Amino acid sequence: MEFSDVFAEVLRYCRDHKDVSEPGYNKWIKVLEPYKLENNTAYLLTDSEFTKTTTMTAYESVLKEAFYNSLGFEVDIKILVRSKDNSVEKDVSEIEVKTADFSDDVKNSLTFENFIKGKSNDLAYAFAIAVAHKYDETDEKQTDTKKIFNPLIIYGDSGLGKTHLMKAIEHEVKKNHPELKVIYTTGESFINELVKAIEFKNTIKFHDKYRNADYLMVDDIQTIAGKERMQEEFFHTFNDLYNAGKQIVLTSDIAPSKISKLQDRILTRFSLGVQVDVTAPDFETRMAIVRKKAEVLDLQLSDNVTRIIAEKIKTNIRQLEGTVNKIKALTVYTNESPSISMAQRVIKEIIIENHPAEITVDNILQEVSAAFDVNVEDIKSSNRRANVSLARKISIYLMKEIKNMTFVQIGNVVNKNHSTITIHYQDIIKLLKTNKQLKETVDDITKNLKRN
Repeated sequence: MEFSDVFAEVLRYCRDHKDVSEPGYNKWIKVLEPYKLENNTAYLLTDSEFTKTTTMTAYESVLKEAFYNSLGFEVDIKILVRSKDNSVEKDVSEIEVKTADFSDDVKNSLTFENFIKGKSNDLAYAFAIAVAHKYDETDEKQTDTKKIFNPLIIYGDSGLGKTHLMKAIEHEVKKNHPELKVIYTTGESFINELVKAIEFKNTIKFHDKYRNADYLMVDDIQTIAGKERMQEEFFHTFNDLYNAGKQIVLTSDIAPSKISKLQDRILTRFSLGVQVDVTAPDFETRMAIVRKKAEVLDLQLSDNVTRIIAEKIKTNIRQLEGTVNKIKALTVYTNESPSISMAQRVIKEIIIENHPAEITVDNILQEVSAAFDVNVEDIKSSNRRANVSLARKISIYLMKEIKNMTFVQIGNVVNKNHSTITIHYQDIIKLLKTNKQLKETVDDITKNLKRN
């Protein structure tokens, strides 16, 4: 599939996304043009810095979601501004030199200096600092650090700063030791790369890439659970790096001991180092996070606006930052100053009504099984009866929409691979657009879930 075809699917996905208005789509997304896909980065073109900055501020997460829906793996987004002579057939690196990329600004903000410490994360922060600076220490201390903090595993709910700490380690090491090979990836990307390597009979290149790293950092390592070939590969990669004294840093959404379908030998390896959790930030820390994010975006927020954001969003740093991002986009788009009423509107959009965290996978499966008169076990099985297949697809759709689960996580629930899940999800998206009765049924199921 050509990148232009991929981007056509991305545009269709964005156009129908619940968080994208028609004016927003036409003004900020539709005007983008595909340039190239390289090293898991999607490069897009636009005509002005203003459009680039506003689009990245307001719609970067939607674009990433759309690309994931189309490609089946995560990509970074870079929007490049055309030169005045309209030339675009230049090497990407040349274009990047001439453009200040907003996404780079965001990535560069994921440093230790911009990480807000509090009681909920101070230990994880201290351990991350130690790992990032282990090659700065004396030989004796360096040996101790390698043993104590290898691997370093940071775990906790989504949106609490685990990725920020991991990217801060990466930034610090590259700044102080550019000679070291640092690899950051996600569990899903690791899986996708291995699948491609196997498909194209190129596993040697895969091994060379990961087993020669000085720092290997894998975000969301829990995604390899239940996948024997992936765990086999990771186990040997871990062993090679650990025995060579190389640093391993992992994150997980739950404590490693609670990850189901994870091989005992991998759990044993995890226990060789340090495991530390991050929890929801307290009010003072949330206030500091909002202020810091506003400072990064050059956004002037009053104390009252800052306070209302910190009071309303209590458990997710990503939502705090997303709220500030959206307020910034609104001030650019409307030319209005940030106000309490603007903050309240944005917060209402950011927070899904009726505490979605309380909606479990079991709730979704039970509600769907009742609506379609099938058993929950049938949904999880390979049963291909029409009503069971439809119920399964609806379950996949709701797990993605309500709980924002990855396709890999959903696949673990219904015993399907993530490629199949991606296809089923796309099928139901199309069907809901044309089948009014089915859409009403899904809306009723959603209401029931949020009502309970």
